[in-house]
Amino acid sequence: MTRAAETLTPAPPADPGLGARAAELVRDAVLGDLARRVVAECGADVGLVGVPEPLPVALPGHRAGEDGLVLRHWAGTRADLLHDRPVPTGTGLGGRALAERAPSWVPDYRAATTISHHHDAAVDAEDLYAMLTVPLLHGGTVYGVVYASLRAVVPFGDVRIAAVGELAATATRALAGAAAWGRAEPGPARPGGTVPARPLTPREHEVLCWAATGRTNPEIAARLGLTCNTVTGYLKSAMHKLGVRNRTELAVAARESGLLG
Repeated sequence: MTRAAETLTPAPPADPGLGARAAELVRDAVLGDLARRVVAECGADVGLVGVPEPLPVALPGHRAGEDGLVLRHWAGTRADLLHDRPVPTGTGLGGRALAERAPSWVPDYRAATTISHHHDAAVDAEDLYAMLTVPLLHGGTVYGVVYASLRAVVPFGDVRIAAVGELAATATRALAGAAAWGRAEPGPARPGGTVPARPLTPREHEVLCWAATGRTNPEIAARLGLTCNTVTGYLKSAMHKLGVRNRTELAVAARESGLLG
């Protein structure tokens, strides 16, 4: 990411309202730069970035207001069918990355059998085939999904995947830092206490978010590449910090403390 974007995040403005507005400006600058750099530095023909938003319009099989992405930033496009396009969670490659919180790629989008084909017309208009998507994930929060697409049927090699992943990681750090600007005011209290005095680590937060969705420890371990004992340790630490005794109380406390958004 640009040096300017990375250096914008350390010192939040004193006024939370101003901080929220500044965070929005930084987000747009960072994500626009990310789309351009995917094309300029990773050999992609088209770079796109989807921003998590409620769907602005109803789509076949989906209602307006449902969770999803909207493609707000792009570079290298020839048509405009992908511009500001809503992507429901789980649809296409970007919606899948949003749902699974993991990178995903296909050498030929049109022939892929592992994704839905809700967006074929827009993809065809850009003559795109190979596609890679990487979620911008930090502390259990997805700040967006970046797409790297090519106008050819080719496998994505480790070098290109790593290059896009590195750009995504740098952008995510800048976004997470800027997002904190709008949260300068104290967080909401939960019954019997306030937000934890000792903040959760990013990994504790990530494990907590999956546990709050009802995932078992083995499921969380498999998804995050951890052992069950490690997942158990993170959950016990989170419980201790939040002053709760079991997973049910943990999920309630996390929601009431604002840790789950």
